[in-house]
Amino acid sequence: MGRGKLRIYLGAAPGVGKTYAMLSEAHRRVERGTDCVVAFVEHHGRARTEVLLHGLEQVPRRRLEHRGAHFTELDLDAVLARAPRVALVDELAHTNVPGTRNAKRWQDVEELLAAGIDVISTVNIQHLESLGDVVESITGVRQQETVPDEVVRRADQIELVDMSPQALRRRMAHGNIYQPDKVDAALSNYFRPGNLTALRELALLWVADRADEYLQKYRSEHRVSKIWGSRERIVVGLTGGPEGRTLIRRAARLAEKGAGGEVLAAYIARSDGLTSASPKELAVQRTLVEDLGGTFHHVLGDDIPAALLDFARGVNATQIVLGSSRRKAWQYVFGPGVGATVARESGPDLDVHIVTHEEAAKGRGLPVARGARLGRLRLVWGWLAGLGGPVALTLLLNTVHLGLANDVLLYLALTVAAALLGGLYPALASAAVGSLLLNWFFTPPVNRITIADPRNIFALAVFVGVAVSVASVVDVAARRTHQAARLRAESEILSFLAGDVLRGETSLETLLERVRETFAMESAVLLERESDVEPWICAGRAGLGPPVERPEDADVDMPVGDHMALALTGRVLPAEDRRVLAAFAAQAAVVLDRRRLREEADRARALAEGNRIRTALLAAVSHDLRTPLAGIKAAVTSLRSDDVAWSEEDRAALLEGIEDGADRLDHLVGNLLDMSRLQTGTVTPLIREIDVDEVVPMALGGVPEASVELDVPETLPMVAVDAGLLERAMANLVENAVKYSPAGRTVLVAGSALGDRVEVRVVDRGPGVPDEAKERIFEPFQRHGDAPRGAGVGLGLAVARGFAEAMGGTLTAEDTPGGGLTMVLTLRAAARHTDTPTTTTEESQAA
Repeated sequence: MGRGKLRIYLGAAPGVGKTYAMLSEAHRRVERGTDCVVAFVEHHGRARTEVLLHGLEQVPRRRLEHRGAHFTELDLDAVLARAPRVALVDELAHTNVPGTRNAKRWQDVEELLAAGIDVISTVNIQHLESLGDVVESITGVRQQETVPDEVVRRADQIELVDMSPQALRRRMAHGNIYQPDKVDAALSNYFRPGNLTALRELALLWVADRADEYLQKYRSEHRVSKIWGSRERIVVGLTGGPEGRTLIRRAARLAEKGAGGEVLAAYIARSDGLTSASPKELAVQRTLVEDLGGTFHHVLGDDIPAALLDFARGVNATQIVLGSSRRKAWQYVFGPGVGATVARESGPDLDVHIVTHEEAAKGRGLPVARGARLGRLRLVWGWLAGLGGPVALTLLLNTVHLGLANDVLLYLALTVAAALLGGLYPALASAAVGSLLLNWFFTPPVNRITIADPRNIFALAVFVGVAVSVASVVDVAARRTHQAARLRAESEILSFLAGDVLRGETSLETLLERVRETFAMESAVLLERESDVEPWICAGRAGLGPPVERPEDADVDMPVGDHMALALTGRVLPAEDRRVLAAFAAQAAVVLDRRRLREEADRARALAEGNRIRTALLAAVSHDLRTPLAGIKAAVTSLRSDDVAWSEEDRAALLEGIEDGADRLDHLVGNLLDMSRLQTGTVTPLIREIDVDEVVPMALGGVPEASVELDVPETLPMVAVDAGLLERAMANLVENAVKYSPAGRTVLVAGSALGDRVEVRVVDRGPGVPDEAKERIFEPFQRHGDAPRGAGVGLGLAVARGFAEAMGGTLTAEDTPGGGLTMVLTLRAAARHTDTPTTTTEESQAA
């Protein structure tokens, strides 16, 4: 059985109708006779959505118990055993209750797809992993539940469920999304018009990008070369001259006028007789186009207009922006120029803009040193001069008699002209035809292929020799010019490539995409294998060409060592291009090695950090834990001694010492275990809505009763946290504050609401911490100043910050006005009721 198909309903925010659309699609499929079941759908108390569940088969959910509470989750095994044709799985980014097979629901979906079951699911745009920072900057809320972008990208069908912000807010106000007591908080926080508009734009652009990928894939598979103006793509032709900045800004303004406009700056690396490109200027222009949101492309082409048009059609561009020619008027006798040629050959589907600039008509050098072999038009004129010129000259000399010496000079001049225009072969043809005509018409005896005077034989021999020599020199010069131009183009590309790689700016996929663009190929793949008998595996790929499993299956393959090869599909490259391709292949291997070295360095860094933690842990055990153990042992030994008659007061004091030592051990070991959990990433918070004033008092059990003053109003909004983690974090903060507070000064614990956040401030009047050490005190095994060895192993604040961040909060240190240190614990306010142990993907935005 093949892999199942995934269909995703994507929305900009909760309440736009994703689940409703999914259930409606399920009813349509059931009516067509499709075996469709509801694996997991959450209606969130919405009556209209709940009604759609009637008439659909529902697989019973799996009931789980976690920390004394009962939850329901998708029963993956039951769905696999039922084996329907289509399964409905709501909230793709949901985090499962601990104890289930997979940590995330999208992993459950992957198993269903692997079993051949089609899945229909839903997800909001804010839960895509790559958009986490963007969504947080817009809404101020960090999404804790995310799904990798690649999971959604691989979906066979993505359908956008859209709704205007005004309509969505009306639905909210009418009570169609959240319960009435949650509506005001939602409308004034997450569901503000600006937030919804920005999220809607994110969703529309993301779906548009996916549609563009599908379009490019379709065009590649069906060999569509005609431009489809589905989206404004503007290609800027750069020459490396100073006018490039003007062209880029002009193109950016054109792109802003169209929805989703895109700017692609292309520099064709080839000399065509124009002034050499300045690498510094190109670097500046590249930075400019990237700052404006566009992309820079370095393309190798033998013919600039053709290469530019091929690139534009390859990216499905709709417009080309070029600058007015910098050539002077008299230089147009050597050709129409790039702009005129591109405009003439662009066709009806590609608009060409010629932009004026300050450098126009200021000259760009003589066009005699052309950076290619002799052009087609020049060859035509060369052959006309070589074949037709001697005939015309013969007709002229038959009417005007100048003498044999002058006739030979005129034919020689004509042969030199043919050599200068067309190179070797037109010159040889001119010499052959001219010598025959000279012999027949002007060398005695005339009208015969014989020569009576030996001096005339010498003159004809000199004539042919000079003609051949001049033609050879012209041909060699043309070849050398072509080679120099190509080498310069190659050096420009390689210098850009080396610069990017050395700066670490190029990933393997980006480098392969540059290879594909440079050589105008369909795809570029880097293959490798462990040994000669092992199969090839793909280390990186760019483009949408046919899959390549072996280098020999590609149109071009470039080996890199014994077990790596760069494979290209699209066309066969000429031999002269393989030198540059070899450099690209070597750089690809370097980038791949660097990526692996970076991964190994990250692993080594993690191991080093683990070793540092273990070393510090051993130091802590050997020093800080020894003191309470020694005190406990001494007290127990004293109590068991028969040599001393202890009074009741002495026995009570010894027992109190044992109890204090045990408490210290319990606290130290607890922090060590918590830090170990944080280091290994095994802390899974059980997010619930709770009141801060219920948790904070429970955290004061380890400090003297009169040492803390509470100011936590009961009117504070509820917070979405793990009660156990919050209690441990607060206990560590309070104990640290009490430890450093002077005698007789109480620690203040105050709570306040700030927008969609709740702040708990722990204020002490101790010595304080300088600004440069405020972050360092949160590192494991750090104690500031001259804290005594018995003050702990330095884990309390590290554990507190780790727990705060695990719950989606923050912990920072500030100076207390008047002296001291204030710890600020910021938590997410919650304005909803949860059924699941983690923030529900559909309703987590109400706060």
